[in-house]
Amino acid sequence: MIRSVVCGFGASLPKRVMTNSEMETKVDTSDEWIVQRTGIRQRYIAGEGETTASLGEAAARVALQRAGLTPADLDLIIVGTSTPDNTFPATAVNIQNRLGMHHGAAFDLQAVCSGFIYAMTTADVYIRGGLAKRVLVIGAETFSRILDWSDRTTCVLFGDGAGAVILEAQEGEGTNQDRGILTTHLRSDGAHREKLYVDGGPSTTGTVGQLRMEGREVFKHAVGMITDVIEAAFSATGTSAEDLDWLVPHQANRRIIEGSARKLGIPMEKVVVTVDLHGNTSAASIPLALDTAAADGRIKKGDLVLLEAMGGGFTWGSVLLRW
Repeated sequence: MIRSVVCGFGASLPKRVMTNSEMETKVDTSDEWIVQRTGIRQRYIAGEGETTASLGEAAARVALQRAGLTPADLDLIIVGTSTPDNTFPATAVNIQNRLGMHHGAAFDLQAVCSGFIYAMTTADVYIRGGLAKRVLVIGAETFSRILDWSDRTTCVLFGDGAGAVILEAQEGEGTNQDRGILTTHLRSDGAHREKLYVDGGPSTTGTVGQLRMEGREVFKHAVGMITDVIEAAFSATGTSAEDLDWLVPHQANRRIIEGSARKLGIPMEKVVVTVDLHGNTSAASIPLALDTAAADGRIKKGDLVLLEAMGGGFTWGSVLLRW
């Protein structure tokens, strides 16, 4: 059978680092409080000329280089983002043009923090359906542009960045030992919309709006929803927490990550955590974490890796793959 195999990965971060100490000068907060509640120590903030498209392009170029490919080798670009450069056209089309790619197709996918999981799943469907041989999947965000910098409960949490992977069609035997995506699971429930949303948009206010969040409510639902899609991945493949080499979760909050791992019996030694370095970068957080762990040699060829995320909507999902 056809599997969607990761053949390249990359990341890009803005130049500016904002530490918790600097955050203390902007709002009534402290490094101790931020670290204790979230695990975040710093985040990257996009500056002038740095956009979702420019960060996504840079991550894509690294992924192409590592894969030994050029834009001519791609059939499709999917960008998971909630902070596009423009209302339209899609940021994916912008990146396509920046890469000098004038064939194939490109589109954005909006599932907030679950955007990369949704994009990976969509790419896998295209590849297994024979509609594409190689798909560039990007998670890219500039959440700093939709934050209320007077709201200390949200502005300390988020950062900017981009990560990318290239998925390639390869023959597999149809077993769990195949390299590539083994199973994907997506969920959403719009009843939770007002727990995490942006209070603006073209059709409602005619403005971009700012992020609003009921932190306790999000935390309350997060562990259960994450557990749901992870258990679904195990059930679909007959695997278990013991079989995993790495869990790469959405990097929203260290306490959510630790709570989910504990509930599933996954030791923290098997969990990739980068929330301390990047903060919550929404759809970019999983590919940024993947890039960090693959580049430093932790994630190796043949490793069983589980990706999971939950975001506004609520949306949540998982991807189980063999690297």
